[in-house]
Amino acid sequence: MAIIAFMSFLRAPYNRTDLGLLLLRLGIGFMFILHGWPKLAGGPEKWEQVGRTMELIGISFVPALWGFMAGAAEAIGGALLMLGLLHRPICILLTLTMLMATIRHLSAGDGFSGYSHALEAAILFFALYFIGPGKYSLDEAILPTRKDRSVF
Repeated sequence: MAIIAFMSFLRAPYNRTDLGLLLLRLGIGFMFILHGWPKLAGGPEKWEQVGRTMELIGISFVPALWGFMAGAAEAIGGALLMLGLLHRPICILLTLTMLMATIRHLSAGDGFSGYSHALEAAILFFALYFIGPGKYSLDEAILPTRKDRSVF
């Protein structure tokens, strides 16, 4: 009898997808606020240090701007991810930021344990771009859907 109940549990429909997306957005968004805030709070010296990563792909101008953008993408992007606001642009920014972090770790010779977190996060944000924020999001509440848009 217990085996039948367990098998029924395994075959139950996935009807909590939006709740799962909310929990994922809240958890990952919060963690990225924690990752990005020290970069933002570090000021221009920290921004320049972080922004020098762009030199690995041939971009050597205004490293402080790039470092600030990385910190903002993580901290502010994490907050917006939690809210489910501007989901797609945020996922693109976070994917690109994590790809640059992956490149930095690879170029430093950090090995798999050094670059895996950044690469995993890039994969996660890229997948979330296509999945969407779910119905428990500000995007869902305030942005028009295709059927709500009027044709001019």
